[in-house]
Amino acid sequence: RERMSDAGDLSGAEESQEEVMTPAELIAKLEEAWLNEKFSPELLENKSELVECVMEQITHMEENLQRVRKGDVKASVHRMEIDRIRFVLSSYLRSRLQKIERFFPHVLEKEKSRADGDPSFLSPEEFAFAKEYLANTEVYLKNVALKHMPPNLQSIDMLKAVPEPCLDSFVFLRVKESQENILVEPETDEQREYVVDLDEGSQHLMRYRTIAPLVASGAVQLI
Repeated sequence: RERMSDAGDLSGAEESQEEVMTPAELIAKLEEAWLNEKFSPELLENKSELVECVMEQITHMEENLQRVRKGDVKASVHRMEIDRIRFVLSSYLRSRLQKIERFFPHVLEKEKSRADGDPSFLSPEEFAFAKEYLANTEVYLKNVALKHMPPNLQSIDMLKAVPEPCLDSFVFLRVKESQENILVEPETDEQREYVVDLDEGSQHLMRYRTIAPLVASGAVQLI
């Protein structure tokens, strides 16, 4: 779990259970999640705790802003920073909603089929939105088209009707942690397997499917 740091208020036991971050580290985490979500072809694991921490930080910054003297140049700088953080947060959440709308049956299927203990891909609010979107889409299709079709054509398999995310699309990435023996292309009758090492700080253009686990673990950053 993530939380903001308060000076001298944490015991060693608490620190072992929670990841304590400074405001700058918190915003950096948000920007990382935003870029990964923006450039990933699939919906990534939700970061609801990070979002809550950022919203708390925005509230805290706005309270501090109220105490700044009017006309102080610091007020303008702080207001611009708050607006910037709000933009990144809104863009992150908007990217997730757009993917849910685009791939809703696959998103729901993935969420339902995950094993107990695995991280959730949807926040409770996103899960409710996806279910409502599915129900509304089914009602709309039935009223507009399906009920006018022959009886044997009045049902539709949403998983087949809605395209899946294209995991074979290419993405730009920056390596945060060096990786060895990353399988880029498996061996086939026409070619030998292609394996590469990823050095920390290097940038690459690679198939998303290849590096998806590294995005999830934080070893690489999409750019």
